[in-house]
Order: sequence, then structure tokens, then C-alpha cells
Amino acid sequence: MTTTYKSPVAEDSAIAKASVWIDERTSVSGAVKEFGRKIFPDHWSFMLGEVALYSFIAILLSGTFLTFFFDPTMTHTTYNGQYVPLKGVGMSGAMASTLDISFDVRGGLLMRQVHHWAALLFVASIMLHMARVFFTGAFRKPRELNWLIGLVLWILAMLEGFSGYSLPDDLLSGNGLRIVDGMIKAVPLVGTWISFLMFGGEFPGTDIVGRLYSLHIMILPALLIAFLALHLILMVVHKHTQWPGPGRTENNVVGNPVLPVFAGKAVGFMFLILGMIFLIASLFQINPVWNYGPYDPSPVSAGTQPDWYIGFGDGALRLIPPGWEIALGNFTLSPAILVPFVLMGIFVIGLFVYPFLESWVTGDKREHHLLDRPRNAPFRTALGAAWISFYATMWGAASSDLIATHFSMAMEHVIHILQFWLIFGTVIVFFITHRACIALQKQDRATALHGHESGRVIRLPHGEFQEIHVPLTEEEQYELNAFETYAPVKPYVDPETGKTKGKLRARLSRWFFADRVEASTPAEVEAAKHHHGELN
Repeated sequence: MTTTYKSPVAEDSAIAKASVWIDERTSVSGAVKEFGRKIFPDHWSFMLGEVALYSFIAILLSGTFLTFFFDPTMTHTTYNGQYVPLKGVGMSGAMASTLDISFDVRGGLLMRQVHHWAALLFVASIMLHMARVFFTGAFRKPRELNWLIGLVLWILAMLEGFSGYSLPDDLLSGNGLRIVDGMIKAVPLVGTWISFLMFGGEFPGTDIVGRLYSLHIMILPALLIAFLALHLILMVVHKHTQWPGPGRTENNVVGNPVLPVFAGKAVGFMFLILGMIFLIASLFQINPVWNYGPYDPSPVSAGTQPDWYIGFGDGALRLIPPGWEIALGNFTLSPAILVPFVLMGIFVIGLFVYPFLESWVTGDKREHHLLDRPRNAPFRTALGAAWISFYATMWGAASSDLIATHFSMAMEHVIHILQFWLIFGTVIVFFITHRACIALQKQDRATALHGHESGRVIRLPHGEFQEIHVPLTEEEQYELNAFETYAPVKPYVDPETGKTKGKLRARLSRWFFADRVEASTPAEVEAAKHHHGELN
């Protein structure tokens, strides 16, 4: 029996008339209908990208509030606000307005802290989202372009965070800008000119805060919004990736439609994220610029580090051995600055080219909409773990002085340990992760063939002792065997020249697929059941 329900909006109501009027002039109903039927799978790991989006909303809302009160000028003034310890102290207008926001504007300190915490969460969630995409192979065809856009978003987010971090013109942010100035000046030939252009003269100049402010509130947010919109559009166009499971194939998506299920969940999750950010900002202090005071080129505070996402650059500088300078006539070339540039460049460029490199090495040009379990791609997972180790070592080196003081170690020993781990530790992490993935694959294969260990041992009539295994469910069996194994690419003979080509690619392909484990076939599973007598 079919039951007809009356539409909740009458056809002659004001809402209906307004909807018809808009649709006749924009034809938006077709787009809404198409988008509303878009299916999104339900898995916790997909929320990482949503966290980034919602924290960016918090950044925009709190940042809009702060722009009403912040004065981006380096003009010297005397502070006469509510914070007594700094009364009568000379400082820039930017620093004075930051103190006014913190102590004189109602809700100003809360909004400052919301803005800062949301920025930290924004970058962290982007990086975790990228890690999920990398380890599951979600960057493969047709999503290579979206992977590149995601990397650009990550770089823009760090630039946005650093530019905002430097605006208050306090001692901590001034020291960070001084490091950046030194790195820029180390660039041969053009470094000094770029520094003068940025700062409006010799550091600290008179223009850097105003220029960073323009970047922070206009140029970088506009780029972020544009790339974020493109990222979401491509996600809709390509359809969402999903984890393997019964009924899930490369040609479908199992999940909930955007309207009303996914949209309702998303709105609720957004308010949870916003509420969490406001709660953290209310309870935990961050960046108390009044403790540092206005920027002065003469003092440098001990134990200070930049925000965590910029720490890898500071750490790379600390890990370089002292005395790396080369005199070239009237010029000095500084590998102590240029080598960290190269290290960071290799780290970032490697992320950009990897999807294309893997496709070339494996010879896999097909579209992929099902995700890989990280253990089923040992080389990729090991390489990702090595990348993270490389990044984390540089990041940890930014706190080398605090590590030395907290653990009562010599500063030189801390640096030497981190230098060793940056080079050899990366290789060690790669090897251990690769072998761990192979071991997990072998364990999965044994489980797929024999089932779960029950801990129950029986004695057979002929005296043999055997453990009873519990057979897997259909879903468990599917999960353990839902991966493809590829044969390494082989060299080929060019018919025109008769020469063998593709030797390098073949070597890399053999390395990529080294010690691979084949998925168990249904015939092997059935044969194992009869041979070992698992429980039925």
C-alpha cells in the first residue's frame, strides 16, 4: 500500500513562491537535487577533512572580529591601556592594539585565543587528513590533482598561520621574523634585495606588519577559499572513496545521501568542533604577548619556539653543523642556511611528485575508488612512516634546548642524536615499518586460511594435538582478501632499436613489490578448512 503525504510547504505559501522565483532565474533546483543525492560513506577517518573545514570556519569568524580592533602599524607609540606592567612602555601600534584587544575589548582575549587554537587545529587536521589519504592510496587516479590541491592548501595554511603569528610585533614573533630575515639574506645574489623589499629597509624596517596583515586577511584567505572550493568540487565530481567491504566495488559508493542524513550529521559535527575550540580557548592560555613584551632586536628569550607546524624549519637550521660557510671573494656562501632549504624542499617536492612516481613504477593507470589497508601497500606505508620520522626529527630539533634542560643533557649530545636519527633513523623506520607490514600481511593470510585461534586444543584419534579454529564471517573474510597484488614491471625490448629499455623502472618496481604477499583465493580457503578441520 502506498501512502501519500501532504507537502510540508503549501504550494501557494510565501516560501514556495520565493523558491519558484529563485529557481526560475537561477535553475538552482537541478544542482541542489544532484548534490543532495550525492552519497558519502560513513567512516571516522573521513572526519579529519571535516575538522579542517570547520576549524577554518572558526578562523574566519574570529578573524573577522579581530580585524575591527587590530591596528597593523609599526608606528611607535606609548602604551596606556589596562595592563599595568606595560604602562608607559614604548611599542608599535600593532603591539598596543593587540594588548587593547586582550584587556580592553569585551571578548577580545577569547577571540584571540579562539583564532590561535583554531589555526593550530586547522593545520593539524590538514596534515592528519593528508596522512590518511597517503597511507590508504586515495591519491591515485583520478585524484592526483586533488592531492596536489591539498598540498597547496597545507602550504597556504602554514603561511597563513605564520603571517598571523607575526602580526602582534611582540618579542617572540619578532625573533621568528629575524630568523626568516637571516634565511632570506643567505640566498645568493638576490637575498638581501628580497629582505629589503619585505621589511621596507634594514630589519626590522617599518613595513613588515602592514604587508603581513594584507597577506593574512586578504590574499592568503582568498587563495585558501578558492583552493578549498576547488578541492570540494573535485571530491564531488570524482565521488568519495570508500573502504573495501561486501557490496562495495570500484563502481559504486555505499553510504548516506547528502540530504538530509549527511548534512544533518555534518552540521552537528561542525557545532561540536566549534564548541570544542571555544572550550579550549576558554580554559587554556596561548600566546600571552604581554609576558614577552614589545619586540626589541637586542634581547632573545631562551626556550622559545615558533608554532609547532613551523618548527621543522627552525629544527633544520639547528641540526646543521657549525661553521658551514664558504668565502667567495667579497661574498659569503652559507650552506648552513641553504642545506636546510634543500632538505625542506626535498621533503615537500617529494610529496608533490609521489602519486605520479608510484603510478610510473607500478604501471598502474587504472581508476581507484576503493582504499588500501596500509599494510597491503608495504613500500608506500614504510615510505610514509619514514617521511613522518624525517619531519618529526626536524620538528623535535626546534626544542633541542628544552630537551637538553629538561633531561639534564648536554646541548651538543642532543643535537648529535637528532642528526644521527635524521639520516639513519629515517632508514631504520622505513625498514622496520616495511617488515611489520609484511608480517601483518602474513598473519592476515594465515587468519583467512585457518580462521581465528580459539585457544581450544583437541587430541585426534591417531594422537595428534590440534587447535580448533573458528571460521571467519563473510565480512571478515572479504576484508582480509580485498586487495590486489601486482607483478613487478619488466624491461622490454624496443622493436626499432633492439635495445632493452625500462631497466631502472623494473628495478624500482621489484623494490616496490619486494616480499609481497598474495591474497588467499576461495579455493585455498576451502582447501584449508578440509585439511585442518576448523570448527563449522
